[in-house]
Amino acid sequence: MKFLDQVKIYLHAGKGGNGCCSFRREKFIEFGGPDGGNGGRGGDIIIEAVENLNTLIDYRYQQHFRAEHGRNGSGRNRTGAHGKTLILKVPVGTQILDDEKENLIVDMVEPGQQFVIARGGDGGFGNAHFKSSTNQAPTKTIPGWETEELWVWMRLKLIADAGLVGLPNAGKSTFLAAVTRAKPKIADYPFTTLAPQLGVVYVHNQEFVLADLPGLIENAHEGAGLGHRFLGHVERCEVILHLIDGTTEDVGHAYSTIRNELEQYGGGLGEKAEIVGLNKCDALSQDEIAEKLKILQDVAGHENIFVTSGATGQNVQPVLAALLGHINNSRRRRSQAAVEESPYHPLGS
Repeated sequence: MKFLDQVKIYLHAGKGGNGCCSFRREKFIEFGGPDGGNGGRGGDIIIEAVENLNTLIDYRYQQHFRAEHGRNGSGRNRTGAHGKTLILKVPVGTQILDDEKENLIVDMVEPGQQFVIARGGDGGFGNAHFKSSTNQAPTKTIPGWETEELWVWMRLKLIADAGLVGLPNAGKSTFLAAVTRAKPKIADYPFTTLAPQLGVVYVHNQEFVLADLPGLIENAHEGAGLGHRFLGHVERCEVILHLIDGTTEDVGHAYSTIRNELEQYGGGLGEKAEIVGLNKCDALSQDEIAEKLKILQDVAGHENIFVTSGATGQNVQPVLAALLGHINNSRRRRSQAAVEESPYHPLGS
C-alpha cells in the first residue's frame, strides 16, 4: 500500500429539509387545519480515528465528501427524514488543519476518537408549527438551514515511541529489519527509504513502536533531497535514535548535519532525548572505531555513544534497552501528570 501522509479534501454537510405548507382536507371534516410537517436535519460529517490504518491513501482519489441532505416535510404532520451522517475514517495521529494550514482544528490521537468537523443544517418549520389560537390557518413556512462547507488539510503524524534518523545509507532500514519484523527496502544506494516504516520492538518482555524515516541531507529544511516533511512523524516520538554511518569520512560532520536539520525544523525535535549509535562497525577496525568514537563524543558533547551494527547485531540489545528506558520514563511522567491534573487528586484543581 502506498504511503500518503498529507491530503486536502472538501467537506459539505447536509442541508436541512424545507418545511411544508399543507392543510388537512378530508370529507366530513369541516375544520381540518394546517398539517405541514417540518423538514429533516441534514447529515453531519464526522472524523473518526481507527487503529487499522496507517496512511491517508483512501483520500488520494476522492477529495470531495458530501453528507446527505434532510428530506422536506410533508402533509399529515410528517417530518422529513434526517440525512445520514458521513463518517470519514483516518489513522490514529491524523491532524486536521484549516485551508491555510495555519490553525489546528483537531488532533486525532486516541483510537475511536470522533470529531464533528461539519454540522448539518437544521430542518425548516412547516406551517403546523405556527398554528395558534389567533392564527389558525398559517401559511408561513421556513426553508431548511444552509450547512457548513470547508476545505481542510489532513496531515498524518505516525504514533511511534522512538524514531530512527540519520543521513542516507546510515543503516537505518537494516537496523529496523534486525530488531523488528518489518521488511523495509534495503539497498546499497541512498534514499532507498522513500516513506516512513514502522516496526514493533520486543525487549525485556515489553514492546514499543520504532519508526524508520527517510534519510536527511544537508539543507533538507530548504527542500534539498526529500526535504524534512517526514520529520513531523518524529514529533510524537519519546526518543530519537540517531545512527551515524561508521564508514563515512567525517562522522562529526554527519552528526552535526542531522542535528542542525532537527533544530531548523523546530517542533521541539532539538530538545528530544537522543541516543547516538556509531553504526556499521563490523566494517571497521578497532583503531578506526576508537578514533571515530572519540570524534563523535567531542561533537555530541557526551560519552554515551553506542558502537553498533544492525547487520551483525552488535550491541543492538543495549541500544534497545536504552530506548526502552527513555520511553518508560516518559510514560511515567505523562501518567503522573494526568493523575495530578485529575479533579479527584489532592493537588488537582
